[in-house]
Amino acid sequence: MDADVPRSLRIGDAAPNFIARTTQGEMSLDQYRGRWVVFFSHPADFTPVCTSEFVALAKAAPQFEELDCVLLGLSVDSLYSHVAWLRAIKDVFGVEVPFPVVEDPSMAVGYAYGMLDEQAGDASAVRATYFIDPEGIIRALNWYPMNVGRSVDEMLRTVRALQRSADGQAYTPADWQPGDDVLLPPALPGSAGDDWFHQLKADR
Repeated sequence: MDADVPRSLRIGDAAPNFIARTTQGEMSLDQYRGRWVVFFSHPADFTPVCTSEFVALAKAAPQFEELDCVLLGLSVDSLYSHVAWLRAIKDVFGVEVPFPVVEDPSMAVGYAYGMLDEQAGDASAVRATYFIDPEGIIRALNWYPMNVGRSVDEMLRTVRALQRSADGQAYTPADWQPGDDVLLPPALPGSAGDDWFHQLKADR
């Protein structure tokens, strides 16, 4: 790999700060320090999969708020396009999108997050999600192709699991949901019985 090409962001990296215009005024990512953030990009306004995601996320917004988690969308479309699209969603579906949507016509934010290749002419293949902790650190991320919508339930589950396991005292097993048993951090081989590598305990 060319040493001059920056690597893509990874789990444990600091989320790059930016200042941008949004559908709710100018904002910076840093203003959300102290809260969890789900920062997600979508390929384009007025497209079917993106519209389905925004309707679903708008309906789930109170659940994210209960987790003290901010939703923040982004695409390369202009602010005027964002405003028109959100108005159309309200008119057609009766759903008001309560979270800000960032405009990124220069694709500067997309480049900073590694969402786009430096030679990319547009963002048509991008559907990326970054789960950022209250300290501004990326704790999880995923990417989907433009023709497959994200699972809002899994986005919520990811935030809940990250919050539950943040103190390092417990891990969350496959398909974990709040109230399910959690896993103890791994012990030394043979130090805690035959199941030393997979010990469940009732969650508090």
